[in-house]
Amino acid sequence: MKTVITYGTFDLLHVGHVNMLERLAELGDKLIVGVSSDEFNLLKGKHSVYSYAERAKIVSALRCVDHVIAEHGWQQKKKDIEQYQIDIFGIGADWEGKFDELSANCEVVYLPRTPSISTTDLKKALSKIDSAAIQQIKTGLDSVLDLVKAIE
Repeated sequence: MKTVITYGTFDLLHVGHVNMLERLAELGDKLIVGVSSDEFNLLKGKHSVYSYAERAKIVSALRCVDHVIAEHGWQQKKKDIEQYQIDIFGIGADWEGKFDELSANCEVVYLPRTPSISTTDLKKALSKIDSAAIQQIKTGLDSVLDLVKAIE
């Protein structure tokens, strides 16, 4: 049985995350995903929209994910590789070369990113939406909900 592990914040889960997780799952029989804790994200200078518990629940709901663990620090990876008997550590190509030292413990794979999508870009786009636009979106969604209720 081949076990694969990856790590990430997984805030504002998008198709790029799903593509990567599905590709990693195809490399083995079991996929473990380390989701960065809120405390670790603060150390990295990241501010998530969703809490660790919410992000972990979202990631664990994906069919391709077998197990979710909390990631508390950079040094945890080597310990997790040993504890979970990991065969493959995989992560996005934007981290190319940053985890090569783990190749002494398992195979290290850097996967290409999905073009034209990133959490950073999503957050930038969302930050430009003003309250009037948010109200228009809400009104539109309320109208759709009303139509769905009328059909039921």
